[in-house]
Amino acid sequence: QVRLVESGGGLVQPGGSLRLSCEASGSIFGINTMGWYRQTLGKERELVASITSGGITNYADSVKGRVTISGDNAKSTVTLQMNSLKPEDTAVYYCHALKVVVPRTYQYWGQGTQVTVSS
Repeated sequence: QVRLVESGGGLVQPGGSLRLSCEASGSIFGINTMGWYRQTLGKERELVASITSGGITNYADSVKGRVTISGDNAKSTVTLQMNSLKPEDTAVYYCHALKVVVPRTYQYWGQGTQVTVSS
C-alpha cells in the first residue's frame, strides 16, 4: 500500500501563488509517475500536471505557463508550484501516484487539499 500525504493548500488572492507538496510512503517501489489532479463540485476529476520518474512532465492546457511540477525521487515527493492563480483554479487538489509492478498497475490518491482563489 502507498500513502500520499498532501500539504500546502489554502486561500489566495487572484494573481497569487501557492505551492502544493505531496510525499509518498509505504510500498513505494514501482512508482513511476506522480501528479496532481483537481476536482470541483459536479465535475470530473481532471489532470493538472504529472511527472515521471525520468522527469517527463505533462500539463493541462489550462495551467501551462502558470504551473510547474517537480519531483524528488529520493524523497518520493512531488511539488506543484502554482503562480498567477485564477478563481477558476479553485478546487480540491489530489495527489496521485501510479505504480507499476508488472503485470499490474496500481493507482493511489491523497486525501485532497482545498485551494481557493478569491479576493
